[in-house]
Amino acid sequence: MQSAKKTNSDETRLHLTEAHSRVMSVAALQQQLATSRLGEVELAPYFTQLCKSIGASMIHDPTRLSLRVEADDSSTSADVSVSLGLIVTELVINALKYAFPGGRSGTIVVGYSSHGPNWTLTVRDDGVGMPKDAASATPGLGTSIVEALAKQLHARIQVESPGHGVVISVIHSQLAAVDNPSLSASGGA
Repeated sequence: MQSAKKTNSDETRLHLTEAHSRVMSVAALQQQLATSRLGEVELAPYFTQLCKSIGASMIHDPTRLSLRVEADDSSTSADVSVSLGLIVTELVINALKYAFPGGRSGTIVVGYSSHGPNWTLTVRDDGVGMPKDAASATPGLGTSIVEALAKQLHARIQVESPGHGVVISVIHSQLAAVDNPSLSASGGA
């Protein structure tokens, strides 16, 4: 911040202020993770703080773009929460970069819900949607990071572009073992 105060360039000052904001948001998230009880991280406040930090550093006009969280009261281990946080960060930044060109206004919503071992993380926007040639595009670094993290979490990625906007879901489904009497009978196949 001292460097930002000393510079004469408005652009440099803006970049230094944004960098400061990102560093402070990472510090706040680290503090939240460090103080979580019994190693469990409550996801709704974690995602809320994360999105607040991203918004502070990347949304220059909050009257034009909004970023909100709709999460249930789920908790998870610190390791899993870090992976989920990185996925949210990549997907939200991607939406901010591509969903609202030309100063369009809109909303990005980060959602999370779980039922037992099954959970779904979504990032949806009401922006311009996916370009028609998106399937043939070479995935960028952010996409590769999200895919690697989803694989690490044993989850799959689902992308939908229902006209307006995009919905990206990271889905973890753990099927319960079903006892099939015909397979457990003696002399079975």
